[in-house]
Amino acid sequence: MAQKVVVDPMTRIEGHLAIEVEVENGVVKDAWSKGTLFRGFELILQGRDPRDATIVTQRICGVCPAEHALASSQALDDCFGAEIPENGRIIRNLVAGANFVQSALLHFYHLAALDYLDIMAIANYAGADPKLLAVKDKIVKLVQAGDTAPLTPRYEPDAFSLTDPEIVTEAVWQYLQALEMRKRAQEMLAIFGGKMPHHASFVPGGVTEKVTPEKIVAFKSRLDEITDFVENTYLKLVLALGTGPLKPLHDLKVGHGLGNFISYGMFDLGKSGDYKKRHCKSGVITAPDITKVEAFDPSKLMEQVKYSWYTDECSNRHPSDGLTVPAPKKEGAYSFIKAPRYDGKPREAGALARMLATQNPEFMGIVTTIGAWPSAVARHAARAWEALYVCKGVQDWVMQLKPGEPTCNTTPVPKSGRGMGLVEAHRGALGHFIEVENGKIKNYQCVPATIWNASPRDEKEQRGPIEEALLGTPVPDPNNPINVVRVVRSFDP
Repeated sequence: MAQKVVVDPMTRIEGHLAIEVEVENGVVKDAWSKGTLFRGFELILQGRDPRDATIVTQRICGVCPAEHALASSQALDDCFGAEIPENGRIIRNLVAGANFVQSALLHFYHLAALDYLDIMAIANYAGADPKLLAVKDKIVKLVQAGDTAPLTPRYEPDAFSLTDPEIVTEAVWQYLQALEMRKRAQEMLAIFGGKMPHHASFVPGGVTEKVTPEKIVAFKSRLDEITDFVENTYLKLVLALGTGPLKPLHDLKVGHGLGNFISYGMFDLGKSGDYKKRHCKSGVITAPDITKVEAFDPSKLMEQVKYSWYTDECSNRHPSDGLTVPAPKKEGAYSFIKAPRYDGKPREAGALARMLATQNPEFMGIVTTIGAWPSAVARHAARAWEALYVCKGVQDWVMQLKPGEPTCNTTPVPKSGRGMGLVEAHRGALGHFIEVENGKIKNYQCVPATIWNASPRDEKEQRGPIEEALLGTPVPDPNNPINVVRVVRSFDP
């Protein structure tokens, strides 16, 4: 007999999410992903000056405001017909790149990694490494005081949890180091963004910050430190765990999912807003061949709301003509998240999608090493590898800045027009769409990054990517559904 298991709220994520699964014979047989918060930014923006959008939409997410600012800016650029100076394009890449890397460290170390560690194993560390002994002493004192938050996972360790005292102690040491690295990344963002979160430098036509030698040096010094940590600490740990103690989880295909992927691409290398020429490439992949990448076509985007708390008139619309009319009492609905689809299919978005679309030979070598993809473990591996890939790109771009040259081409607000900004937030494909009439916003639609992965079923009863990835997940103890949260957090919702 199936047993219902509910995780509500889903903790250690950015946002409001509930997960419900049916467990039968120790595995998940069905799943529902439920967005439990109506945000309504689309309604807030109606009738406002279009230039407000870049500031307002950053409040959609405190973790990836830089990417919302970028998507909004590019939508406004498109609508205004703005041409971006090279310095402006590069600074946008630098700001978003700093936030990408910060988000990768946040997700692995401070949100997801604790699902895989038995923290109490630290008490058994018997090595002589001074830094690890200091960590052991700190954790033991916390345990003695009866307070191990935030290191204690919500659920009890299971058969897949890491119990080797040296590995666990090293991981917790890195957890603490990652806090410092995230601070450096936020400082990098603030150098060209003014502040973080919710910076203020992105505007139609470029950015407001000027380029100086001092800013380049300040940015580069922090970047070098972060790049070293990503390459020699973060990536090495993730790959060692993925090919070692966590490989049984991967081999069991825990979190396997659809095998359909979508990437809008990220970090412009040519004309600003050109999704066909980017560092992390755009593309779509359809199961079963995850090595075949097809060109991304925005006209194939569609949103459905059969199981979402929105009126039926909001369904089967391209986001550029989308509607946001909440219907919280709609019968049969279970989420405030819409169901975006590409060419009629649900698609996984995020680091794994971007790296498979990019098809870098070094990354594809990791795919070969670890074996069949995707899985929860594979998503962590892709995210760590991408962090280094982005760091290397940022290293090149910051040295291309030209002090004293323009960063913005100011363009007046048009009487009417439409615009589209398609970028990638750390957790997936992000789209902003604007329509201007009489100089004001007539319609503004956002398809935030997590909507792709956390979407509910659509009109064809196709589950969203998280729902599909949960199928088959082992839950031997319904009171300790740790594998459920491992799978969900692997998507970085």
